Amino acid sequence: MRRAKNTEDDSGAEDNGGFESTVSSPSDRAGGIGQEPALGASYRSSMMRVVMLSLLIELLGFTVILPLLPSILEYYSKSDQNGLYTWVLSNVNQFRVSIGGPQLEKFNTVLFGGLIGSLFSFLQFLSNPIIGALSDVYGRRPILLLCMAGMVLSYAVWAVSFSFEVFLIARVIGGIAHGNVSLSTAIVADITPPKSKQRSRGMAMIGVAFSIGFIVGPMIGAAFSMYGVRALLSSREYPFQLPALFAVAMATLDLLFLWRRFRETLPEKNRASSLGDGIQDAVGLINPVSLFTFSSALQTSSSKDQQSVRLLGWTYFLYLLLFSGLEYSLTFLTHDKFQYSSMQQGRMFVFIGAIMALVQGGFLRRMKPGSEKRTATIGMVALIPGMFMVGLASSTVLLYSGLALYSFGAGTVVSCLTTMVSDYGSVSERGRVLGIFRSLGALSRAIGPALCCSIYWSAGPWVCYMLGGLLFIVPILLLQRVKATSE
Repeated sequence: MRRAKNTEDDSGAEDNGGFESTVSSPSDRAGGIGQEPALGASYRSSMMRVVMLSLLIELLGFTVILPLLPSILEYYSKSDQNGLYTWVLSNVNQFRVSIGGPQLEKFNTVLFGGLIGSLFSFLQFLSNPIIGALSDVYGRRPILLLCMAGMVLSYAVWAVSFSFEVFLIARVIGGIAHGNVSLSTAIVADITPPKSKQRSRGMAMIGVAFSIGFIVGPMIGAAFSMYGVRALLSSREYPFQLPALFAVAMATLDLLFLWRRFRETLPEKNRASSLGDGIQDAVGLINPVSLFTFSSALQTSSSKDQQSVRLLGWTYFLYLLLFSGLEYSLTFLTHDKFQYSSMQQGRMFVFIGAIMALVQGGFLRRMKPGSEKRTATIGMVALIPGMFMVGLASSTVLLYSGLALYSFGAGTVVSCLTTMVSDYGSVSERGRVLGIFRSLGALSRAIGPALCCSIYWSAGPWVCYMLGGLLFIVPILLLQRVKATSE
């Protein structure tokens, strides 16, 4: 059985947040890989700032492509008329016809972009458990640096994506390497005690970084779309090199920042001794059945804790399955019912992101330890009338009232569920548990948009949003069955 190194020290390490006091060498202080961090409030605060700033820098590069995707697909539609793009587009058209979608180029583009997003999410579903397990064995720092190097490579390939095939290769590399979010949650769990206000605040700050990144990054991308792609780069053979190089610059800056400032948060004595006992454990990291049961992660936990983690996994999966689908269909709904332009839709998502940032940076940071279950429940309950109002909206006031409730739920549920699941498992299992947890969310994001689009176009937006809102009752009920580790 896989076990932690020097397991007799585990309980003490857990009480201290997984650290021991050491005197680091000058090379360690400069950012060497081998050092173990000193315990202390200043260290925790410093690493928390490093994690948040690192996520924000990376997300600026990661999200810059979002408003450019329609233009990128339009470019390949003209330059790759007899290649892979044409073949994929024909299949997208068949799917659109099968679900009753209208014959509009805008919707073909949205569906095509959703397909690329689903591919990215599916690759994260496969890679996140492995990345988490590797970080339990080799430490957070080397695996985090490796992931960021992979993102640099992904953006560099995008910069030379003169064909759609090369562009897909760039997205595949990015999907496999983008493990910094699950690693960041593991790092926060390393440096904060279980069931503490520090841990809740840390998970909330990850959410704040996400919200800010998803507001500012697309705005930068929109600027490239308006001024860079159409004017400054009109003479370039591939007109998206400048935003791609911006993403390369952000990822490189993040890599150098982490190399210099991030210190290891998982001491060697608390690490797992190996990835597992051979083929069976390796298969368990990519087998969907094993991932839903967390069988490859919870080797030392009680049966009660294992059951609670499985319930949290199913809650997270079902919540994001519904949420990601309804979120994706907002583009269709606002265009269909309100004739929103891309700019108006951009303002709508800025409104959503701003409320999420306020909720995470204000409300969640002040939340009492142990209240995550109640807060996540309130967030999902708020989504039910929010979805009803969005689906029934015939005016901008009703639409934005529903989106306000939607944003509150979006800002609370994931952070609270992540905080809850981080309390389970031993120190040496933390990366694996959180990696599997994040991978379940990636799987739901790969499936949710296609499922929701099918209902939207076959039954109509009212049925889609009413049914989606009502189905949030299922993850709410599952969450109520979760028992805290102290119970």
